Amino acid sequence: MDYDTFVDQVAQRTGTPAVRAVELTGAALETLAERLTGGEVLDLAVQLPAQLQVVLKPGPDNEAAQRFGAAEFVTRVAVRARVDESTARVAVRAVFTTLREAIRGGEFDDVAVQLPREYRELVEPALAPGSALRRP
Repeated sequence: MDYDTFVDQVAQRTGTPAVRAVELTGAALETLAERLTGGEVLDLAVQLPAQLQVVLKPGPDNEAAQRFGAAEFVTRVAVRARVDESTARVAVRAVFTTLREAIRGGEFDDVAVQLPREYRELVEPALAPGSALRRP
């Protein structure tokens, strides 16, 4: 999936303009990179467009996954994107769903397995049948 399609799908799922979808996507991916191990971040990044890979680059200070729960994940996204937590929650679900469509094989499952059970409400919409956008 190319960058414009990724952003367009997040925009459609969140009901926001593309420029806002870019901010929401960046905030969600940056937070996800903090929550995953460095190796998993690299595995994920290589399957995404270059504009999204930049956000997912692990550094020496984030090789190990940070331990924080789903509520903190949403809070971090909200702060980064300068939105309320309700909007951030919708954005996280939209980004996870689009991410699942954008990457090959079981890579999304590898990402999801690194997240504790409490992330279920954020991740499961991406795993649900029919979560893909329907094209007219």
